[in-house]
Amino acid sequence: MYSVFFNNSYRFCSNYAPQLELLQKASLNITHAGLNTTLESLSYGVPMVAIPITDDQPGVAARIAWTGVGEVVKSSLSANNLRESITRVLKERSYKQNAIQLQEAIRRTEGVNRAVDIIE
Repeated sequence: MYSVFFNNSYRFCSNYAPQLELLQKASLNITHAGLNTTLESLSYGVPMVAIPITDDQPGVAARIAWTGVGEVVKSSLSANNLRESITRVLKERSYKQNAIQLQEAIRRTEGVNRAVDIIE
């Protein structure tokens, strides 16, 4: 069991978030640019705003920007530049269109079927 409380219609706090269920309804994912979250977002065609911290995250975030599926907020994070990135990604259609193109490419790879073939 998990608890959720809403402090308005746009934000909520929870001790558990079913990420894949949320991505099905999301217009945007604000992420640290971990590879799993990035691939899950792309699997649902969800553009991103990335705030990388360490390890592989800066490299993954650079690819988010390079492919045009989102923006990266640099280490000079502020409420203002985060808001600007969120606004751009939500308003400029190219981010969503690019995310959908990668979603379709992911589906065409049939990764699950290939994994089953390898295991068998």
